[in-house]
Amino acid sequence: MILVALLSALIGISLGLLGGGGSILAVPVLAYGAGMPAKEAIATSLLVVGTTSLFAMLQHARAGKVEWRTGFVFSGAAMAGAYLGGFAAQWFSGTTLLLLFAAMMVVTAGAMFRGRKDRGPATERASLPIAMVILEGLVVGGATGLVGAGGGFLVVPALVLLGGMDMHRAIGTSLLVIGLKSFAAFAGHVAHVQIDIPLALLVTGAAVAGTFVGARLARSIPADRLRKGFAVFVLVMAAYVIWREAGQTLVTLMPAWAWASVAFAAIAGAIIASVARGRVAGHGGPAH
Repeated sequence: MILVALLSALIGISLGLLGGGGSILAVPVLAYGAGMPAKEAIATSLLVVGTTSLFAMLQHARAGKVEWRTGFVFSGAAMAGAYLGGFAAQWFSGTTLLLLFAAMMVVTAGAMFRGRKDRGPATERASLPIAMVILEGLVVGGATGLVGAGGGFLVVPALVLLGGMDMHRAIGTSLLVIGLKSFAAFAGHVAHVQIDIPLALLVTGAAVAGTFVGARLARSIPADRLRKGFAVFVLVMAAYVIWREAGQTLVTLMPAWAWASVAFAAIAGAIIASVARGRVAGHGGPAH
C-alpha cells in the first residue's frame, strides 16, 4: 500500500505539471501495483482522476485561468459520451480494454513528443462553434468512458482550436472538463463494477497531494524536457501493458527470429536517422 500511495502521487504530479496524463498513470498503478482486475482498475481510476483534476483546477481558477462557459459546454457533451462509454465497457473483456488503453497511451506519447505550440495570448471567439464543441466532447468523452484514458492531451488542443484559448487557460479549463467527464464515466462503470472504496480513497488522497508538488515543480523544471521524458515513460508503460495482456499471444504468432529482425531494423533505422540529421546539421552550419 505504501508503494501504491507513492506511485499514486505521480498521478497528481502529472496533472499539476502537464494538465493531463493522470489516467495514463492511474490505470497501471491500480491494475499492476494494487493488483485490481482491469475493469475495476479503469473504473477506480476515473474516480481518482476526476477528484484530483478538480483539486488541480482550483489552483488555476484562483489565477483566473479557467474559461467557465467554454468548459461547461465542452463538459456537457463529454459527460454524455463518457457515461455511454463507461456503460458500454461491460461488453468488452478486461484484456481488450487494457489493450485499447495501451493504444491510447501510444497516441498520448506521440502528442507529447510533438508538443503543443503556444500561440501566445489569444482572443476568445465571440461565438463558440457549438456543433464542433459538442462533437469533439462526445468523442473525447467516449474514449475516457470506455478505457479510462483520453484526458488532457486530447482536451487541451480542442480547447485551443475551438475555444480560441491560450495554453494556460486551455490547461486550466481542461482540468474542469477532465474532472466532470471522469465522474460521468465513473457513473457508467459503477453500474456494473464493484469499487474498493478504502483503496480508492488512499490513491485519491495521494494523488491530490501530488498536485501541489507538481504545481511547485512546474516552476523549476523545463517544460519541454519534462514532457519528452514523460512521453518516454508512457511508451514504456504501454509496452508493459501490451506484454502483460498479449505477450504470450505475440510470441506464439511471431517467432524469435522475427522479433530480432524487427529490433535490428528499429535500431538500424534510428542510427541512420541520427547520421542523416548530423549531416544535415553539418551542411547547414555557417559557411567559411
